[in-house]
Amino acid sequence: MDFAQREVLPGQRAGKMAAPMELYCWSGGWGLPSVDLDSLTVLTYARFTGAPLKVHKITNPWRSPSGTLPALRTSHGEVILMPHKIITHLQKEKYNADYDLSARQRADTLAFMSLVEEKLLPVLIHTFWVDAKNYVEVTRKWYAEAMPFPLNFFLPGRMQRQYIERLQLLCGEHRPENEEELEKELYQEARECLTLLSQRLGSQKFFFGDAPASLDAFVFSHLALLLQAKMPSGKLQTHFRGLHNLCTYCSQIISLYFPWEGAEVPPPRLTPAGPETEEEPYRRRNQILSVLAGLAAMVGYALLSGIVSIQRATPARAPGARTLSMAEEDEEE
Repeated sequence: MDFAQREVLPGQRAGKMAAPMELYCWSGGWGLPSVDLDSLTVLTYARFTGAPLKVHKITNPWRSPSGTLPALRTSHGEVILMPHKIITHLQKEKYNADYDLSARQRADTLAFMSLVEEKLLPVLIHTFWVDAKNYVEVTRKWYAEAMPFPLNFFLPGRMQRQYIERLQLLCGEHRPENEEELEKELYQEARECLTLLSQRLGSQKFFFGDAPASLDAFVFSHLALLLQAKMPSGKLQTHFRGLHNLCTYCSQIISLYFPWEGAEVPPPRLTPAGPETEEEPYRRRNQILSVLAGLAAMVGYALLSGIVSIQRATPARAPGARTLSMAEEDEEE
């Protein structure tokens, strides 16, 4: 899939690079072009600037050249990870949504990005990955249905552990010992953050006027998940949906910049061998790794649950354990 469009939207500029860049990101769902916060940030920024990307929306991170998502393969073959590094590269390639901002507006951009990361991101992680009801009925359900077998058995749980670790880092050393107190404090700060964003946006189309900037991509990716996901436990969603200008802001971005992709649904679990022939080496490697990792996980589960037992210690199970470890290392590369 490409970012080719017939008309130039606000913030975009015409023109194509000799060799297109390739973006690997999580696929879409919940009426959004991607269900992953980081992937959605990069996708939105790229669409804002009209950067010519060949987009691979996938549900198996091992099909990415780095084993992680999102990942950008540049026109020179370099692979770049992390949303801020990908956006920085796009800016160096002259796709800079902040080019016309004043020094004051650039300072505001940094301030509001820090505010969102400090006050809103922890609650998003808590809402989607820690809240038991939301995680089981929405988050894990989507990833388990979208991922191919056997990744859907263990990757959602692994992702949840990684997000919990990220939440602990964001909360820092000053987090309350009591979990209920922590949750109350996090949600209160998130509500205050949303109110500040609503006041800052006011009646404008974007945060700095009629054209979107990097702050818009960053804020939109956080807010759109709250707007679109149907959460059984929606403590923050109730407050957010009362801020009508923020809801309208997100809806307009979806309809303007993602008019076709906004209606996407989770892809089928099994992806048939199709036209992406350039990914065949990755697919073949990852299929083998997936099967080996799945077998190792099943053997480990059987041993731990008592379905299979051994009477004396032998090195016979060591190869299976090594296979799982290698698969995990490959995924993190």
